[in-house]
Amino acid sequence: MAITLRKSLIAGLAVSAVVPAVLWAASSSATAAQPAQQPKYQPEMVSVLAKSLGIDEGAAVARLDREAAQQQKLADLTRGGLRIDGSFVDANGTLTVNTTDASSAATARSAGLATRAPARGEAALSRVQAQLDQAATRQVPAGVASWSVDVAADVVKVEVSDAAKPQARAFLAEAAKFGAAVQVVRTGTPLQTQAVVYPGSKMNINGGSGYCSVGFGARNSSGTQYLVSAGHCIAGLPSLYNNGAAFAKGTATRFAVGSNSVDMGVAKINSGNSIATTVGTWGATSNVAVRGGTKASVGSSICKSGATSGWTCGTIKAYNVTVTYTDQNGGPDTVVRGLASSSVCTMGGDSGGAYISGNQAQGMTSGGPTGQQCTFNGGVQSGKSSYFQPLSDALSYYGLTLNVG
Repeated sequence: MAITLRKSLIAGLAVSAVVPAVLWAASSSATAAQPAQQPKYQPEMVSVLAKSLGIDEGAAVARLDREAAQQQKLADLTRGGLRIDGSFVDANGTLTVNTTDASSAATARSAGLATRAPARGEAALSRVQAQLDQAATRQVPAGVASWSVDVAADVVKVEVSDAAKPQARAFLAEAAKFGAAVQVVRTGTPLQTQAVVYPGSKMNINGGSGYCSVGFGARNSSGTQYLVSAGHCIAGLPSLYNNGAAFAKGTATRFAVGSNSVDMGVAKINSGNSIATTVGTWGATSNVAVRGGTKASVGSSICKSGATSGWTCGTIKAYNVTVTYTDQNGGPDTVVRGLASSSVCTMGGDSGGAYISGNQAQGMTSGGPTGQQCTFNGGVQSGKSSYFQPLSDALSYYGLTLNVG
């Protein structure tokens, strides 16, 4: 039986989270036993809102209730034909609507809403923004961080990170044509994408068509964040992309085609991005929280989430397995040592992804039988097999600590 890597450049591998069958059953029972009365708002959200506003949690809940009631009143009025020109909630939690005439204002006030007759209004400001958008299509305004309608301030707000750049100067000259309708704010801070990337999701190699799947997030003693992946996904130390945006850069790998290798590697996470501490399951079940990285025993149930085959499950068959991988592109065979084997089904593109047993992270997809076909989100599938790089070995080698939820 020929064995291939599960990377889509070399023949990509999948990731997934692992929940033992016995835990699935327990989870189902727990759900059925939950009381019918659920909190109106997620407790964690209430706690953070209270801290950010400097109020107690009771006041935070009252504010959320008030905002919801006001939004419902506005929705009812607009369905009834009320015409408004934008709305906003002020710092005190009061919903204010921009009205276009005295009759509309009276209707809104009779329902308990605050009203305002703006100098410009959302519709006019949106037309200004559209013209600035058009200017940006002619020349990307480097040095300008953002521009948008600020309904409360009744302006189009332009945030500038570097007004000295010629592209920024040209854009600001265009914006100046609209006079007081545009407010320029100098932030001094350029923007970048800030993605939270879930273990098991798709990551494109150098932004191209070749892909692997996302493994686990970890950190070094200085707090620097890394993605722990299959080494062959990090070969060449590529930039890694998720949904079209770069989120990490390959840093180190122990894999080399044709050499006696170990299939582990790491990529440094780009500033502003992070790897989630829950494994995505491609909608097969709720995402699985990562609570630790305790190595599961042979025979334990395990699941993986991967970009090609989704959520598939099985059991751990052995550790410290040495395999010979065949390069599908006609290159030399590669011996890889230190892997674990499982009955989990994987396919090309699943490489690098997350295996989890219960809530304990186990490893990253490495390879499997050539031509193996999996049912997407198929759970346990008989007669299948795959190999994964144990996470604990990679963390130890690179001196990293797993990020947990």
